[in-house]
Amino acid sequence: MTGRPVLFDSPFLLGFDQTRALIDRAAKAAAESYPPYNVEQIGDHGVRISLAVAGFSPDDLAITLEGRQLTIAGKRESAGDQAFLHRGIASRGFVRSFVLADGLEVEGATLEHGLLHVDLKRPEEAATVKRIPISLG
Repeated sequence: MTGRPVLFDSPFLLGFDQTRALIDRAAKAAAESYPPYNVEQIGDHGVRISLAVAGFSPDDLAITLEGRQLTIAGKRESAGDQAFLHRGIASRGFVRSFVLADGLEVEGATLEHGLLHVDLKRPEEAATVKRIPISLG
């Protein structure tokens, strides 16, 4: 036994196996610490993810969306002939992943002042009620 409570094991929560896998993937991604990032609310329906990527150019960065997983990767070429007296700015590559909720869409990305901003938006949803017909069997 792992000692950790297993989520979504109630008989009233059917079909949440993928949700459990998403939560496990998100917990693993949260353990990563490089590069540092912020997630902020923009208005009522927007979210912005900002990553500190000083020294990376747009050609060094890649943003992909596969299903609900947003992946931001950075890879810099080594500065072969530079001799550093002190090197405090990290230049290692990274992969940072975020699991997006259903309906959350990527609007775009900008790189400014060493920060990569990825803007997301959730379209407004109209509340719907669906009536299920009952047939006689």
